[in-house]
Amino acid sequence: MRTFHIKHPDESLRQPLEIKIDNLNKPKGSMGLLEDIALQIGLAQHTLSPCLSYPCHLLLGGDHGIEREGVSASPREITWQQMINFTCGGGGVNLFCRQHHFHLIIADMGVDHDLSAIPEIINDKIDFGTKDFLDGPAMTEEQFDEAIEKGAQLVDSCYAKGCNVISIGEMGIGNTSPSSIWMSLFGHLPLSECIGAGSGLNSEKLKHKKEVLQQAVSRFLNTHHETGLEKVRSILRYFGGYEMIGAIGAMLRAAELKMIIIIDGFIMTACILGASKLEPDILPYALFGHCGDEKGHRKMLHLLHARPILSLGLRLGEGTGAICAFPIIDSAVRMINEMNSFNEGHITKYF
Repeated sequence: MRTFHIKHPDESLRQPLEIKIDNLNKPKGSMGLLEDIALQIGLAQHTLSPCLSYPCHLLLGGDHGIEREGVSASPREITWQQMINFTCGGGGVNLFCRQHHFHLIIADMGVDHDLSAIPEIINDKIDFGTKDFLDGPAMTEEQFDEAIEKGAQLVDSCYAKGCNVISIGEMGIGNTSPSSIWMSLFGHLPLSECIGAGSGLNSEKLKHKKEVLQQAVSRFLNTHHETGLEKVRSILRYFGGYEMIGAIGAMLRAAELKMIIIIDGFIMTACILGASKLEPDILPYALFGHCGDEKGHRKMLHLLHARPILSLGLRLGEGTGAICAFPIIDSAVRMINEMNSFNEGHITKYF
């Protein structure tokens, strides 16, 4: 795996940023979360005048071998069908990208279908879906490294165009299963507390999903005894999807470039959780777009000490919740840059 050099934001600018925000012509603290967001972005960019430029959204697709075990209410072919639908502009992610002026990049990381003839989809395919992790690792070490690298390269292409704020979404039937396992193993929580209905499992099928995932985790723990970063890599590789590992690579590279990363729902929160176990200094570059409706998402946000911007009951995935949060983030940046100070507005400062 490539080495990422992520630097924790320089705290020397914290007090000047706080003074600037407190001296805007408003009661102290009256802009609430907007003030926190402006402070975080200012620190990440190391400037008193932060900016957001050329926002990009990566939509990564991949299929999961564990889906063959009946852990998802949606059939596998939905992944490739939706990937094609995205190229036609008909998905939820498409309308929000259009609305909020995000450049959309669609990449096939591991869809179980040949999409190579579709020019609108970047062919980053590593394999036609991962292996079934009930039987063994979802991917090899070489495939893991390749997914990390391809995710990082997608960010490089955005950065070269002037992008400094990025969001990431996923399309992969079955990907709530590895997300739940990552949450359990990294958060030291009972697996049953981390598993939800995904795309709509009934109670009987949800019980089956819990049994399958518990069996897979037990087998992993009985055969893997690594420690430290090797254990983190092993957990990510054993259970993850290519689109999820690609997202982790993208997040790590974005933080290395001091870009702002907007985190979406349950799947992408699991990815930033995994990324933070590799590189803890990634978190100051992450803003959490929303708290979704998948069981466990709120608890996983709590694990990360994250305050979501929105809570709309969303659970579509694709990165839709992250893009929906962008106007709030934009408002925070506009506030710190465009609002007069008390002096500029010739207003008595009363505190």
